[in-house]
Amino acid sequence: MRFLKTLILASAFAASAGTSTLAAGIDDPTRAPYYDAFKGKTVAYVPVAMGFDLTEGWADGLRSTLEPLGIKFEIRDPNWSTSVGAQAITSLITEKPDVLVVHNPDVQSYARLLKKAEAAGIYVVQVNMRSSYSTDAFIGADYVTMGGQIAQRLIDQCSPDNGGSGKIAVIQGVLTAAASAYQMKGILDVLESHPEMNLVSNQAADWDATKAKNIAATVLQQHPDICGFAGFWDVMDIGTSAAIKESGKDVYLISQGGGEQTACDGLTKGTYSELVVYNVPGQARDMANVIKQLLQNGNAPGSTKTTLFTPLDFLTKENMKPGDCWSLPSNG
Repeated sequence: MRFLKTLILASAFAASAGTSTLAAGIDDPTRAPYYDAFKGKTVAYVPVAMGFDLTEGWADGLRSTLEPLGIKFEIRDPNWSTSVGAQAITSLITEKPDVLVVHNPDVQSYARLLKKAEAAGIYVVQVNMRSSYSTDAFIGADYVTMGGQIAQRLIDQCSPDNGGSGKIAVIQGVLTAAASAYQMKGILDVLESHPEMNLVSNQAADWDATKAKNIAATVLQQHPDICGFAGFWDVMDIGTSAAIKESGKDVYLISQGGGEQTACDGLTKGTYSELVVYNVPGQARDMANVIKQLLQNGNAPGSTKTTLFTPLDFLTKENMKPGDCWSLPSNG
């Protein structure tokens, strides 16, 4: 009995000591290595240009997530010049940031430079418009799937079986941009099995609203019974919408973009009939998470390839809900 009492007292003392230790707190063993992986690191961002919702939204999301971790975040703005962008990437390869985030103007211009950056020991993350060269990560829309879904929406709205003329038109951005080339693949694949549909025009407006308006106005004159337009960027398609309104015709306009609040306002006002939204804050979060993973894992740049396709939301005035769109933080 004396031995049993001693054993019980010892167990009670050990439990009490353990409880006391827990009450004082214990450190998370993964915490210090997590923060150490980011100290003194640099992430450089080369968009096609700053000053519009997509690129500003990505920059804000990356900055707000990475800088509190001690990561330096810097932007090199080519301002729509592919040659200036190539010079910026060339310079960064020499400067050797830890991560390079690139928004490609087309599928080919930066391909060799991105490969060279990885060879120089720099992780490369591409956002929303990919190069023909696959790097450590791509975060963005699956434009082939998006194109197919847009084609189906136009079929639903405009096929003769549904009371439409079957006539539709496409206004692309830059022909060699991934957002245009891959999307047209998806559109044409679906239209191929729908001979009742007639693609009467397929032209590029180079992301310019004025060019889009002029193209749309001409198409509306040549095909007064046209039923629908597919545009490849909501900012550009403000011009398409203006041409439709000036024509006085009831034409279905489906556009797309990052879901900034002005786009949802456009749905409310009737600028667009429908919007395909790839959520920019979500893309920024995914990029930041991939960057954190790359810096923690420490694999050699170029040794792994990750693709994260962004979920797509098809919004109309009728199904749009509060919170479907986002707003850039006020600088004031």
